[in-house]
Amino acid sequence: MTLTKTEYKYIELNEDNVPIIAGTTMKVVELVEIQIAYGWSPAELHLNHRYLTMSQILSALAYYCDRKQELDAEIKRREEYVKQAENEAGESPFAARLRAQGLLPL
Repeated sequence: MTLTKTEYKYIELNEDNVPIIAGTTMKVVELVEIQIAYGWSPAELHLNHRYLTMSQILSALAYYCDRKQELDAEIKRREEYVKQAENEAGESPFAARLRAQGLLPL
């Protein structure tokens, strides 16, 4: 995999120009999605992702802050993709059985 250095010590761009945290396979957008979903502080992110250093986390969050509009658009694109995939997949047979048994709301 070819990586390109950025002005952020702990952020690299992969061959698709996707920012990742150096030394890991975690994309910056994934860390940001986790922070948004759980409302975690940088310290809480570190507590729950021990393989990341605090410097890596803060660098990723700084990268996000400097490119907020671009990365927010990527987050929105990901959410729309998931919604579309869920709609296309329809209800799972397992959920249908639970619903038929009255174990899930109609």
